Amino acid sequence: MKKVTKNAKIEDIEKNVSLPDDQFLTTNQGVKINDDANSLKAGERGATLLEDFILREKITHFDHERIPERIVHARGSAAHGYFELFEDLSAYTKAGFLTDKSRETPVFLRFSTVAGSKGSPDLARDIRGFAVKFYTEEGIFDLVGNNTPVFFIQDAMKFPDLIHSVKPEPDREIPQAASAHDTFYDFVSLTTESLHNHMWAMSDRAIPRSLRMVEGFGIHTFLLVNAKGKSHFVKFHFKPKLGVHSVTWEEAVKINGADADFHRRDLWEAIESGNFPEWELGLQIIPEEDEFKYEFDLLDPTKLVPEELVPVKIIGKLVLNRNPDNFFSETEQVAFHPGHIVPGIDFTNDPLLQGRLFSYTDTQLSRLGSPNFHEIPINRPVNPVHNNQRDAHMRMTVNRGNTAYFPNTIGGGCPHLAKMAEGGFTSYEERIDAKKVRERSTSFSDHFSQPALFYRSLKDWEKNHLANAYIFELGKVNYDSIKGRMLWLLNQIDKELAQKVATGLGMAIPATIDKPINQNIGADADPKRLEPGKVKNYLDKSDALSQEHLPSDTIATRQIAVLVADGFSMKQFKKMTDPLKKEKAVIALIAPHGGKVKCDTGMEHPVTHAIATTESVLFDALYIPGGRKGIDALQKVGKVFKFINESVKYCKAIAFDGEAKELIDKSYAKDFVGDKAIFLNGNAQDFRNAIARHRNWEREPMTEHIPA
Repeated sequence: MKKVTKNAKIEDIEKNVSLPDDQFLTTNQGVKINDDANSLKAGERGATLLEDFILREKITHFDHERIPERIVHARGSAAHGYFELFEDLSAYTKAGFLTDKSRETPVFLRFSTVAGSKGSPDLARDIRGFAVKFYTEEGIFDLVGNNTPVFFIQDAMKFPDLIHSVKPEPDREIPQAASAHDTFYDFVSLTTESLHNHMWAMSDRAIPRSLRMVEGFGIHTFLLVNAKGKSHFVKFHFKPKLGVHSVTWEEAVKINGADADFHRRDLWEAIESGNFPEWELGLQIIPEEDEFKYEFDLLDPTKLVPEELVPVKIIGKLVLNRNPDNFFSETEQVAFHPGHIVPGIDFTNDPLLQGRLFSYTDTQLSRLGSPNFHEIPINRPVNPVHNNQRDAHMRMTVNRGNTAYFPNTIGGGCPHLAKMAEGGFTSYEERIDAKKVRERSTSFSDHFSQPALFYRSLKDWEKNHLANAYIFELGKVNYDSIKGRMLWLLNQIDKELAQKVATGLGMAIPATIDKPINQNIGADADPKRLEPGKVKNYLDKSDALSQEHLPSDTIATRQIAVLVADGFSMKQFKKMTDPLKKEKAVIALIAPHGGKVKCDTGMEHPVTHAIATTESVLFDALYIPGGRKGIDALQKVGKVFKFINESVKYCKAIAFDGEAKELIDKSYAKDFVGDKAIFLNGNAQDFRNAIARHRNWEREPMTEHIPA
């Protein structure tokens, strides 16, 4: 290591400015670090130890980097609702909200993007947070998950590095809410454990049509513990009743320009209109004795359990039925924490989960300014709180009496302890007999098999979108060495995918790479010990990994753009739209002007949007009724054809009635006569069915000639 030289400015040394010398990695106290990738555990698969001062210092500093905005998940939308249990699960757990079917448990669900700031747009290509606060009668249970079943890293020690890499680059503070840049791909290409979740982030899951159409996952493997002390491993799944749907990347870019609050507005308006979003809660339950049954480790947060191996058991539903009264007081001040659990639920030794148990408390202390964040109304449990914690900034509880300690006699021994039979929380008894080590289990080292399974399981249109996402993202990277590493890694996962991306980048797939595959090891560790091997095919494909695995036959809340001008056919309009409105589709009249528009019977109808003030990408389908006068007027408006052409390009359902067929020959719709989602004088039922399918993705390969 170089010493400070005469060339170093004394003011830089005094200000603790980082000097560009050959530096060892150290703690803030100057202690050289031997391993910056693994937390200190009781055995390589054991619990993370509180004495790990390197982990605590690193995460504490990270947690306090932003004030007061959340470092991650800063942009959020939320709603109140309830959870209803279908089946008594007392065979698996003693948690009251999972055993008592007579209860209706209040919930607060916050959706979010991960990388962007509060001011970033809704449709950034990003993972979506899916955090649920259950206000149970035994206390708060927070399930702090995402819309992907896995995470980027295996150990909490790497979380600051991951987020630093994906946040705006520190020298220029760009790009905002985007991962298409050098630092992120430098990190990902050197951290191969991240490849699985990264592939989810490059898929259509990262640009959802609506927050009401995303799956939610608890990510980690937790424990369910019943009244007899028997445990089962469990993974949590939330499956949307509206299905899982996305938009294309081109649409997302346009939507961000037309309405940066698209997702937030969509959620709010659906709830206000009484179309309450709903998810089924499902569990994958695995007996404790099956912990080592699979070719992947249940404690590895970068791995999922395929539903073909362990089916998801649907046990209840979650409904959102009330918008917040105040965004700041509720959506902004809500404090989630994976350490908020209730009797009957417990932790596993997942090293990412173990680190989160420390990090979230530390984060809330910084963001909300006091250990009393639990007294903010949105964070209060519904059951009484009694303990000996006192004072601190913004204390609201007025504690009576002169004792604040236990045990005591002056206060009558209160508050006193609760036995297990009285609902007292006891941790699951797990035998620990291991050496203190800063290592990672070799069972975590398969980094290619599950990304390969994910890719194999996608439909062709999903595969094309994913490959195009990689081409776009890597096309923004300036370093050929980083792009080459990514191509080499993709080739280990799937050769077809790698070749598509390489062709799009105009590069060859390297035969070798210049860095070790896995750099998340200690300085003295054997680099080959955790080197990922070749892809293992323990399952040809998992249909549940495709967006099409949750088909939906509803058109409720779907936005239908209806292009009209004075003189449109009321008969055709009613015949098509009345059945759609009965199924709670939203009909938006788009006219050449605002105010009102007259149909051919002389009736006036309020215009939803003047065509100059809206965009086709904000709607799910397009309908144009006939009427000679109306169609003559529409043909003079250039943006009418933009609406038609974009609806064709983005594979949406389109219906033309009567004279509206003349618009076909003047648009790109003429190239798709016979398409199963484009209708001429069709009936409402056929149009409705096409809308329910979301998109006719079979059209997409033939739309490349249509300008974006």
